[in-house]
Amino acid sequence: MDKYAHLNPQQREAALHGEGPLLILAGAGSGKTAVMTHRIAHLIEDEGVKPWNILAVTFTNKAAAEMRERVAKLLDGDSDAVWIMTFHAVCLRILRRHAERLGYKNGFAVYDPQDQKAVAKRVVKALDYDPKKYSPAYVLGQISKYKEQLKTPAQIRETSETSYAQGLKDMAEVYARYEKALRANNAMDFDDLLWNAVKLFEKEPEVLEEYRRRWRYVLVDEYQDTNRLQYLFVRALAEGHRNLCVVGDDDQCIYQWRGADIRNILDFERDFKGAKVVRLEQNYRSTGHILDGANAVIRGNRGRKEKALWTDRGAGDKIVYKIVRDEMDEARCVAEEALRLSNNDFHLRDMAVLTRTNAQSRTFEEAFIARGIDYQMLGQVRYYDRKEIKDMLSYMALVQNPSDDVAFLRIVNEPRRGVGAKGAESLAAAAGVAGVSILDFLLHGGAAGLSAKAAEAVAALATDLAGLALVHGQMKVSELYDELLGKTGYLASLQEKNTVEDDVRAENLLEFRSAILESEAEDPAISLADFLEKIALMSDIDNHDRAADAITCMTLHSAKGLEFPVVFMPGMEEGLFPNQRAAESADGVEEERRLCYVGMTRAMRRLYLIRARERTLYGNRDYTVESRFLHEVAKGALDEDGDCPGRETTGYLHRDAWYDDGMRGRRTSAGRPAGARAQGARRHASVALFEDVAPSSHATGLAKGDRVRHRTFGDGLVLEADGEFATVMFERVGRKKLVLDIAPMEKL
Repeated sequence: MDKYAHLNPQQREAALHGEGPLLILAGAGSGKTAVMTHRIAHLIEDEGVKPWNILAVTFTNKAAAEMRERVAKLLDGDSDAVWIMTFHAVCLRILRRHAERLGYKNGFAVYDPQDQKAVAKRVVKALDYDPKKYSPAYVLGQISKYKEQLKTPAQIRETSETSYAQGLKDMAEVYARYEKALRANNAMDFDDLLWNAVKLFEKEPEVLEEYRRRWRYVLVDEYQDTNRLQYLFVRALAEGHRNLCVVGDDDQCIYQWRGADIRNILDFERDFKGAKVVRLEQNYRSTGHILDGANAVIRGNRGRKEKALWTDRGAGDKIVYKIVRDEMDEARCVAEEALRLSNNDFHLRDMAVLTRTNAQSRTFEEAFIARGIDYQMLGQVRYYDRKEIKDMLSYMALVQNPSDDVAFLRIVNEPRRGVGAKGAESLAAAAGVAGVSILDFLLHGGAAGLSAKAAEAVAALATDLAGLALVHGQMKVSELYDELLGKTGYLASLQEKNTVEDDVRAENLLEFRSAILESEAEDPAISLADFLEKIALMSDIDNHDRAADAITCMTLHSAKGLEFPVVFMPGMEEGLFPNQRAAESADGVEEERRLCYVGMTRAMRRLYLIRARERTLYGNRDYTVESRFLHEVAKGALDEDGDCPGRETTGYLHRDAWYDDGMRGRRTSAGRPAGARAQGARRHASVALFEDVAPSSHATGLAKGDRVRHRTFGDGLVLEADGEFATVMFERVGRKKLVLDIAPMEKL
């Protein structure tokens, strides 16, 4: 039987490609995973390639697990030797073997974002910098950018001296101290895993040659999302044999804000001369109207490789466009529609609410709770980031890596041992002066000004941890966990408090044991290092439970790679989507447009685009303007008559000039609250439409409701005016407050 018979001609062409570089431009829902897995099977079964000579790299654990499962089915289970894993996982595996060549000790820790935040806060405090100006999020964001650009603290410091930028000079110092702290703790952050792998290849050519010989064929998924470090890692491996297959879609490059470089996929044919290009344009996910709408939106981008998705699944339902009063009405509308759909052809697990920002999720959560709708929120606090779980992970990390001062400072007083914040700082400072880890300092009798009782307690803790560090290699992870629960007294302290909150935390600790046992069932030989790595590299999307019958709420960025029969996209307003900051540059708008395209193509059967006339966000209530992306949706794909359930009883939706003109080719102004219309605002209905009217005078004597045209911002509606200043809602750039004497603006 021909196992490739079900592939379409383009998929088959890509799967059966032989030697040389291959670029697969795979549109959303075009079956790229099937192509990659069949290509692996073809190389092994038809070309005689050994499984261990193939490396397939993905971006999420979930994608890697799905690919491994599919390959195993195609090869009747003979796939264990194929390396199918994330970028971070493969780099970590390499560094576990060779980190000593870069000056690290065996058993180095991998710091997750919470650990990194703790280090950053300590560094900023030690330098006595303003913690508001140098917040952990800002500091870590800057350091991540430096590492992606392969810039050292010394290079940043040199740049600061030539540019005379004090902020850059301060960041150079923060960066240097941060790196010194990681080294002292024998730890790497996520960026280090990539950078150190690249540095290893550059420093040790024989190591690079070893992996080039091992991986004669390299496959990379989601290539459009690779950053500079990932590009260099892949190029180093493939430069010799050139058997590199990359799969991606430039139209789905939505992570440039965190380093993804769209040029990697756009320039692939230049980087690898003679590359074969295969376009996968048949979509197996969405219906015709959804694809027509998405294709029309993405055609607005210039920086892309031309392609157009199509499907043979039929036209299906049109995209529903809804206008609601505000964010509360928006959430009610979605909740009521979800209930209606769940009573008909869909389950709650078939539905997703995709928001532009995490902040939008609050109203949906409240609406779901009020109606008894089961839901799961992705992008919130991870299970493994809960305090009690993170504490136990820190205990386990100390057993694996006794040099980890960040982990020690987290648990030194959990449960209480009489060590306050000042006592912990004294311990850290004294250990630093001695040039040893805090654990080693305590093992050699250090106390650093602690009370006798506290010193005795932490000395006993250090002895217990050091003892477990010597024997944990002979223990199962679950056995070590049980030992830690007992020796630390953590579980007992929670049970003794006998409060509802502490009972829940105790239950979470016991549930964590279940997670450990599940990992041991999957891999009976799993080590402590393997388990900690698995947790550290787990992304939020890996926690998505597809089996739970609950509606999913997540950001658009988190949704890539997923699909749902029903998708709600709220917040289709200028300033929110596209984001206000992104709208200030052409590149920013193009990335936002790609994000819109990604959201729309998550939908399989039904897609809802929703705009609120007013919105309160971050404490500010504003009128809104329709997102430019709504105007780009193919009109034939749009159903403009979609009504919010309960409209007749709530009265929130009224079909009037603002709505009727909204998607019929003319541009619209900001919406207005129902109360304003009731007080006579309807007489301004014609004024609310941005028709092409010649300027009549300069911007003097403006009043609320006047239309204006700004030389830079375009057409707008005056919300407030006092003779000297005017607050204007512009169609393209949102709300602006202007000085009338100098604003290049005319009244229409």
